[in-house]
Amino acid sequence: MSLHLYDTARRELREFRPQRAGTASIYVCGATVQGVPHVGHVRSGLDFDVLRRWLTHSGYDVLLVRNVTDIDDKILTKAEAAGRPWWEWAATHERAFAAAYDALGCLPPSIEPRATGHVTEMIELIERLIERGHAYSAGGDVYFAVSTWPSYGELSGQRLEEMEQGEGSDPRGKRDPRDFTLWKAAKPGEPDWPTPWGRGRPGWHLECSAMATRYLGPRFDIHGGGLDLVFPHHENELAQSRAAGDGFAEYWLHNAWVTMAGAKMSKSLGNTLTIPAVLQRVRPVELRYYLVAPHYRSTLEYSEEALAEAAAAYHRIESFVHRVHDRVGAVEVGRVSDAFAAALDDDIATPAALAEVHETVRRGNAALDAGARDQALALAGAVRAMTGVLGLDPVVWAETSGAGGSGDAARQALGSLVDALLEQRTRARAERDFARADALRDELTAAGVVVEDTADGPTWTLKDGA
Repeated sequence: MSLHLYDTARRELREFRPQRAGTASIYVCGATVQGVPHVGHVRSGLDFDVLRRWLTHSGYDVLLVRNVTDIDDKILTKAEAAGRPWWEWAATHERAFAAAYDALGCLPPSIEPRATGHVTEMIELIERLIERGHAYSAGGDVYFAVSTWPSYGELSGQRLEEMEQGEGSDPRGKRDPRDFTLWKAAKPGEPDWPTPWGRGRPGWHLECSAMATRYLGPRFDIHGGGLDLVFPHHENELAQSRAAGDGFAEYWLHNAWVTMAGAKMSKSLGNTLTIPAVLQRVRPVELRYYLVAPHYRSTLEYSEEALAEAAAAYHRIESFVHRVHDRVGAVEVGRVSDAFAAALDDDIATPAALAEVHETVRRGNAALDAGARDQALALAGAVRAMTGVLGLDPVVWAETSGAGGSGDAARQALGSLVDALLEQRTRARAERDFARADALRDELTAAGVVVEDTADGPTWTLKDGA
């Protein structure tokens, strides 16, 4: 089976056929760097990181552009409220996002352009739109004339008579309330750049079109981002880009939200969980597992219980690989199974892919317990290959400490000690020395370690507060 992806624009699964054979080009809407990143922000980056890794594994040369929106109304408002320069506010939070992506194992993009570095390309795009009759200037602002583009609404399914751009109540010369802003006239105290229409700054939608085509060309493969961006952001990107004569994206992919109590996680609702806060409770790799385990198009309802379950599930994978290493020898990266490949070729179905990982762990533990060392080693290699595609390879995370420093090193040391005691307990049970097995379990319990016997073998967690 070849890779099929769900295209928001076509509303169907489509076979992936790149513009250039052997190359996959992807533009992902990155962060608007207005504050500290939360769990909802990074889900998109992780989902498209898995897509990128699978494309690379499948033999593609992947070009991935993930932008930074470093000039925006929200950035200006928050910087002013904090009494800080807008550029410092943006740079500070850009570094916070970079740290979060790094901590969670996101591969760096091919390039990460900032909006403020591409104003020339934005002005050129506006000029093309005006020349073609799709944009007009009014009082220093420039607007896209929605009525001149009959295909407007094709991505989101919005009807012209029902849509609102969400640009406030000050039209400033708009001919039609449905028109959207390409360029904003300068206001006192705000940053601005010179243009043929007067000084000002770019509109949000314009920025991504200019950056995407600057690095990927007028036509590229995949445009990705969160579901909340379908309208108006991506609808407007699509309209202005094609109206200017660019083919733009062939496939549109959107990841679903992270919610709390049924509401989208967002700063405006005050229901966010920042990455630094969550990483006080779980390791970075465990948070990554939690966020990539659901299908990217499925809403993820955040709960502490589900996060703990994800951490325990990852620990079962990790423990198996370490057990094989300790009892058989070094585990090299093997090959992914056919079932795993079929899952990811089916619109990056990570739930089915992880089910295959856990089934392989179960078989590997059984082989290890039966003394089938070569089979256990081969299955552990397959687990490394599959988890590597998902950015979850336990060996890689152990080597890098998940960017977590001494805290992760301490947990790894503890894990080695606990796993050694569990090995002794497993042997005692196999020899029917149940008194010894119970004594080892009691010893672990007294140390704050909770042991659970599962079909995949024994797993352990720390007691609350341990």
